Amino acid sequence: MAKRVNAIQIEDCVSSNPVNEDAEATADIPRMGFSIAEFRASYGFSEGFYRKLRKEGKSPREMRLGRRVIISATAIAEWEREREAET
Repeated sequence: MAKRVNAIQIEDCVSSNPVNEDAEATADIPRMGFSIAEFRASYGFSEGFYRKLRKEGKSPREMRLGRRVIISATAIAEWEREREAET
């Protein structure tokens, strides 16, 4: 027979979970880096269009952290200024 767990026990486990506390502690810290997918989504770019920008040397600077590719908030701001200056 399966053991039943009541709602109070589940709430106790969730409220004492250190992951939840970490999420609350970092909620006010601004993001300083974004994945390429996050960057593309925020500007509404398709993957193909981003690749075209990269090939033309018009994408934001990327940095590699292990296997991850990150675009810093600073690189995005510089990229925006450069694109605005072109128009």
